[in-house]
Amino acid sequence: MRRTSVSLPTKHVARDPHEKPARYGNNHAQRENRILDKLQAGWMNQAQKTRWLKTTAIVVFLVFLFYYLSPKGVDIYQGVSKGGQVPSDSTYGTETCTRSYSKDKPIVQYVLMIDAGSTGSRIHVYKFNNCGPTPELEKEEFKMTEKSVGGLSKYKDDPLAAAKTLDALMAVAMTTVPDKLKGCSPVAVKATAGLRMIGAEASDKILEAVRNHLEQDYPFPVVSREDNGVAIMDGSDEGVYAWITTNYLLGKIGGPDQSPTAAIFDLGGGSTQIVFEPTFKGAPDGGMPEKLAEGDHKYSLAFGGRDFELYQHSHLGYGLMAARNSIHLNLVNDLAESKKGKEWLKKPIINPCINAGQNDTITVDFGSDHDLASGKVELTMVGPSNPAPAQCRNMAERILKKDASCKLSPCSFNGVHQPSLAKTFAKEDVYVFSFFYDRLKPLGMPDSFTLRELHDLTNTVCGGEEAWGVFSSINGALDELRDRGEYCLDLNFMIGLLHTGYEMPIDREVRIAKKIKDNELGWCLGASLPLLAKGSGWTCKVTEIH
Repeated sequence: MRRTSVSLPTKHVARDPHEKPARYGNNHAQRENRILDKLQAGWMNQAQKTRWLKTTAIVVFLVFLFYYLSPKGVDIYQGVSKGGQVPSDSTYGTETCTRSYSKDKPIVQYVLMIDAGSTGSRIHVYKFNNCGPTPELEKEEFKMTEKSVGGLSKYKDDPLAAAKTLDALMAVAMTTVPDKLKGCSPVAVKATAGLRMIGAEASDKILEAVRNHLEQDYPFPVVSREDNGVAIMDGSDEGVYAWITTNYLLGKIGGPDQSPTAAIFDLGGGSTQIVFEPTFKGAPDGGMPEKLAEGDHKYSLAFGGRDFELYQHSHLGYGLMAARNSIHLNLVNDLAESKKGKEWLKKPIINPCINAGQNDTITVDFGSDHDLASGKVELTMVGPSNPAPAQCRNMAERILKKDASCKLSPCSFNGVHQPSLAKTFAKEDVYVFSFFYDRLKPLGMPDSFTLRELHDLTNTVCGGEEAWGVFSSINGALDELRDRGEYCLDLNFMIGLLHTGYEMPIDREVRIAKKIKDNELGWCLGASLPLLAKGSGWTCKVTEIH
């Protein structure tokens, strides 16, 4: 028997015993009845229609009510957030956009970061907008305490007085942050080397007084104890935060740029930090290692969707002020070996690290158990009649302790492991700031220079006023030099630290900067960025009912 195709058309349709009988019916009346049945099914009775209308009205009312009661700042479209917040009024906002990138982020956020350094305190009031996927630093207000006020460590015997030195800084925050956002703009105080050096008991009392003063007398939420909101900052964090600040402002992290990151060398008063991202190109015959060795120097960082393995170290006692004291103290100790008694301390002391032909009153801290003196003593030091920059550099390099035992090779100075800059960071950008900038920029140094040029500048400065003709055309340079007899020391320590200590090649180019894109460098911005992610912990009730 011939089978009927199921794929080709045919005039004779084969009946399927398993199919519904109506499929093969040709009766017109039957078809007409089916149509009427469908029409009756399609048209609901009056009661059903009434119930449907009521249900629809209730749903529409609920949607309208939800929209009406939703907070201003969140736009609702078909019951779903359009993905961004807008200001509740004109007292705050940004000119960059009218709506935040995400419904979970306010359009603007403020963070207050206080840097309690060894020579003074500084506040940074940061304004960020959330117009894009990564917070953008829009504006910064900066203020530092007067020189005469000093740092928190100056008030080790009066914690309340130490806390009140921050009032002049907090006044800037009170003026800058809109009233409605004060309650969700966190403030943190990070102390550095100054407080580390006065001992745990004294520093703890000062930090507790600072926290109480900020919590009781200001409207800003103080970052919690668990998050070290008012605390002495670990040296490793100080350097890494400065690295984040620099590379964030350069656009090398937190954005689409994948170019090599920059290294940072931060010279403070009590300590100095180095942070960079080394590149290891392991050689098959031995040579270079394949990766950064394990240890406290290794810092793993996730930021902006990228993972970084950084080398970092904070050299406590090698900030500029600490280095000055060590160099002067070594000189006094050397002289004491050939002198009798203590009367000679009251006479002028020739010091090759004082600018030639100048004299200066130098305060030297002898500590508590020195044979010659106790505590801080003022000494008169005189520069040599003939410049002696090489002898000064020798004194500066002595305190670096290059011959200290090196447990994990290679080492930089004082027995501290460090990958070779010449091999693992040969061409990338190097930024030096803080005291590097403060000493070099007033003398007319360009934004970028080599260590050899720094060496030449040092020799000129040590030569005294007879050699300073080159500075006569630089506004304020001569006054700066005449005011600081220790300029020869400062520059010799800098070249010694970079070239001898960190073993940076003499022709390596470095950059000095105080700001990038009009924003202050240092660790403060880098420490503020993580607080943005916790912004929900400081909620401002600024929304209004429509």
